[in-house]
Amino acid sequence: MANFKVVTMTGADAGEIELADSVFAIEPNEAVLHAAVRAYLLNQRLGTQSTLTRSEVSGGGKKPWRQKGTGRARQGSTRSPQWTHGGIALGPKPRKYRTDLNKKVKRLAICSALSAKAQNSELVIVDAITTDSYKTKTMVNMLAAIGAGKKALVVLDGIDEMVIKSFANIPGVKTAQCNEINVYDILNCDTLVTVKSAAAKISEVYA
Repeated sequence: MANFKVVTMTGADAGEIELADSVFAIEPNEAVLHAAVRAYLLNQRLGTQSTLTRSEVSGGGKKPWRQKGTGRARQGSTRSPQWTHGGIALGPKPRKYRTDLNKKVKRLAICSALSAKAQNSELVIVDAITTDSYKTKTMVNMLAAIGAGKKALVVLDGIDEMVIKSFANIPGVKTAQCNEINVYDILNCDTLVTVKSAAAKISEVYA
């Protein structure tokens, strides 16, 4: 078990927490991280792009000119790809981009991402994040006090609307529940900020 420092919302020392080495202290597997990020980005694509082929473009039913004797190249339709307003040759059509990873690879990717953040000193564990009102300034001050970067992922233990909405207006800051974290968001942020109870749950589930 590895010990990690815990701080308060003001940046003061709040003790330590023990987290599983198998989750926060492994050697990051770059190949698995690449596969996980690629799968995440592919799964965000809708695949609804579509272009019109020559058979789908309206018009072009009449042959522009006779086949022989004009001196010009033979043409069968004004909707062929080489014509203005013609169809698109070999353009994109709807398709599925979805790809899946097996459970062991997903688990290893999450652990590798968390370990990478811990090794690079980009993991901050906060004792608790609370607020009595919808105040963006409170969360801005907290992020500044704990030394979070411009892009931060804040992992919470449960749904607290006041906390979530207080973070919502801060550019570059994203909130997530501990059961919703993904590799892309973890790697994409400058600082991973997690509540102490959420870190304990993540350690227990992925250990």
